[in-house]
Amino acid sequence: MIDKRLASVREAVADVFDGATVMIGGFGEAGSPIELIHALIDQGAKDLVVVSNNTGTGLVGLAALLRAGRVRKVVCSFPKTAGSTVFPDLYRAGKVELELVPQGTLAERIRAGGAGIAAFYTPTAAGTPLAEGKEVREFGGREHVLEHGLRADFTLIKGRTADTHGNVMYHRTARNFAPMMATAAAVTVVQAADVVPAGALDAESIVTPGIFVDRVVHVPEPALESALNEAGASYP
Repeated sequence: MIDKRLASVREAVADVFDGATVMIGGFGEAGSPIELIHALIDQGAKDLVVVSNNTGTGLVGLAALLRAGRVRKVVCSFPKTAGSTVFPDLYRAGKVELELVPQGTLAERIRAGGAGIAAFYTPTAAGTPLAEGKEVREFGGREHVLEHGLRADFTLIKGRTADTHGNVMYHRTARNFAPMMATAAAVTVVQAADVVPAGALDAESIVTPGIFVDRVVHVPEPALESALNEAGASYP
C-alpha cells in the first residue's frame, strides 16, 4: 500500500489547473477544509468551477477564494446564507455564474457521479424554473426532471482522523458531503487533524475508504470559519 501523506497543504493542491472543477466539502463551516482552500488561493489556479453546498461567509475560506476572482462558476444549494456577502455581490455584478441545485439533488448528483451513473430522474424541481431547459418525463403520474451525475477533477475535504493509507473518519456532521465527494473526483485531497499509522483505525468506523483518497495532509489545529470571522480575519 502507498503512504499517501504529503508534507503541506501547498503541495497537496499544487497541480490544480486553470478551469478545473473542484468539489469542496462542508455544510456552512462544518467540514470546511479552510487550510486547503487558502492553499488553493496561494497556488493561483483560476476559472475554477466549484461544487459546494454553499458559498462561504465573511472573507475567509470559500468566500476568500471567490473574492480572489478565482471562480468562474459555482454549483451549490445555498448561495446566500447568514454572513454571506462576497458571492451575492459578485453574482449581481455578473462576475460569477451560478447553477442552483436543490440540496438533495446536489447530494444525489455527486453520489451518482461517484457511482458511475450518468443521469437520473427526480421529481424535485419539476414545474419550477430550475427545470427549465431540462428533459422532463412522467413516472407514476408525476413529472420527473432529468439530472446529470457530477464529477470533479479535484475534491478537497476535511477529516477528523486519517491513516497513512487514506482511510478517513469524520467529526459527526462534519462528514456531510465529504464521503460522496471523495468518490466523485479524479484526485481527492484530505486534510486531517490527526494522522495515524495504517491499521490504527477501527475498520468498522472508517467512513471513507482509502481507495477513494489520493492525498492526506496533516493539519493539527484546523481553523474554524466562525472564529476567523468573529476576529475580523480575511485571507490572504
